[in-house]
Amino acid sequence: MTQPTTSRRSLLAAALAAPAVAVGAPLLAATPAAAADPVDGCQVVVDWTAIALESTVENEAGAPAQARVIRLAGTEYLQLRGTVTCAFTADGRLGMLPATIRPPKLTRGVCPRNNSQGINAIRIEANTAGAVNVFGPQATNKVTWIQLDNFSSVLR
Repeated sequence: MTQPTTSRRSLLAAALAAPAVAVGAPLLAATPAAAADPVDGCQVVVDWTAIALESTVENEAGAPAQARVIRLAGTEYLQLRGTVTCAFTADGRLGMLPATIRPPKLTRGVCPRNNSQGINAIRIEANTAGAVNVFGPQATNKVTWIQLDNFSSVLR
């Protein structure tokens, strides 16, 4: 006698259908969250604001260093954008966050930098005082620019 077999396709269809049946009516009747920004899908807590750069760090034309705080699904994120030129040969300060943004804890991320000796990323940290610091440059491996665009770190 032949044993019945179940295909992977039918198992997947059943797995996808089960949650829809279980929560379908309440989910379909739910109203959208009022706090969410319909354009970005997130709530902007603090809009893009300039980072006060150290005297040895300069904004790249058309891409100034800025910071903002967003809330997505109840979690707040610090985001940075812009590109700076610099001459870091050791750990140092890139700048200060605006007074409206003070992380409740040390937050860090990794950003692209000039590729030198196969190293093309640098650690960026923002502390509770609002200082934005860079970690990783060396005298034998100078950092000449940093792109902040992909920095996004959980605040709370």
